[in-house]
Amino acid sequence: MSTAHHTSRTGRVDGATESTFVDGVEEDLDGAASFTAHGGDWAQIAEEAARLGEERIVVNMGPQHPSTHGVLRLIIELDGETVREARVGIGYLHTGIEKNMEFRTWTQGVTYCTRMDYVAPFFQEVAYCLGVEKLLGIEAPERATLVRVLLMELQRAASHLVAIGTGGNELGATTIMTEAFTAREEILKIFELVSGLRMNHAYIRPGGLAQDIPPGTTAAIREMMPRFFQYVGHLHKLIDANPIMKGRAIGIGYLPLSTAMSLGVTGPILRSAGLPFDLRKDDPYCGYETYDFKVPTSSDADAFSRILLRFDEIDESMRIVEQVMDRIDAQDRAGGSHPVMVADPEVRWPAQLAIGPDGQGTSAAHIREIMGHSMESLIHHFKLVTEGFRVPAGQVFVDVEHAKGNLGVHLVSDGATRPYRAHFRDPSFTNLQSLAAMCEGGQIADVVVAVASIDPVLGGVDR
Repeated sequence: MSTAHHTSRTGRVDGATESTFVDGVEEDLDGAASFTAHGGDWAQIAEEAARLGEERIVVNMGPQHPSTHGVLRLIIELDGETVREARVGIGYLHTGIEKNMEFRTWTQGVTYCTRMDYVAPFFQEVAYCLGVEKLLGIEAPERATLVRVLLMELQRAASHLVAIGTGGNELGATTIMTEAFTAREEILKIFELVSGLRMNHAYIRPGGLAQDIPPGTTAAIREMMPRFFQYVGHLHKLIDANPIMKGRAIGIGYLPLSTAMSLGVTGPILRSAGLPFDLRKDDPYCGYETYDFKVPTSSDADAFSRILLRFDEIDESMRIVEQVMDRIDAQDRAGGSHPVMVADPEVRWPAQLAIGPDGQGTSAAHIREIMGHSMESLIHHFKLVTEGFRVPAGQVFVDVEHAKGNLGVHLVSDGATRPYRAHFRDPSFTNLQSLAAMCEGGQIADVVVAVASIDPVLGGVDR
């Protein structure tokens, strides 16, 4: 049962000790009116407020709205143009991903979790696979870990560009969006080269990768980077030298450090308030402690500082990408075998995934590799693919530094070939709690700026 509190123009609220009820309105003895609505929909509450002659109105922003970053519904109570109360309504993109994962093998679970935050799928894939590997008591080979870091940092840059570009578009600056998406396109081409897909890759697998990166991948990235930085440089100038953009974003969506920490906010929002919290530094995984990079921070804690902070994070991510490519190139020059999947036959498929010349199906060489050993090998491959591998009973929590903040995965195994429970702590879901603190007391036009600075993706929020 929901409860909404509305105050009259006198500013009095519920809770007066002496009052009478007149036509459903609680009227204090001094004449100040207030009312409480129980249950029902906000449309009914708004209609009742209008009937009672209240100056405040309740409006819906979304769930189908170009400035809500997806199917997000905001219930906003207005006093003129001033936001008095802002509530978040979610669930319109609920897909049952976590529940569906209970009915699929551990490997098939990657195909589900990659679709949560569809703007940054590699982070979900890595976090989930790290959790499965921890339950199994195994570690992915060095080559697989290098490729994971490479893809995550490219993904971080691509995700930040979506945040910056869509935020500009929502304020009417279409050029900012086109420039940001042009830069992002360079990264998506690399993803397509590596995994065959631009998004929803299912490329990271428990125990390693589906296959190694194709020859020439690092050369393609190095060839792409000058164009990428040129686009990002143009985008930075469009925003940093734009007085309208500054006027709309500076001082808007203010969220101090104390409030951010009390709400569990992480990622660029928290770092824009001055705290350099980053799991890559504070609780390293995938060998991040071996890379040289900084954690950018700001002290302004507003929407504009979050835009600039994301630019700084893009630069740091590309620094890490260069270091990873140097290590991969060194491995290639050294020659030898560099597996991307664990050797354990109970987990590893007998041969790496390989596609046919038409880009579909399995190649003849792949089939010969599977069938060329023995009938037992073929049967093992069939059972491993159809039934999956067993994971020892237990539970684990693993978190990684997503582009939007702290992404956690809680996995529970009962010893079967499928998860007993899979639950994700998505940063967009947690960060959305800060919207009310950012918006209340401000103007309705600034709600758009606040939502854009949070950068929520509703696929990750609803799951």
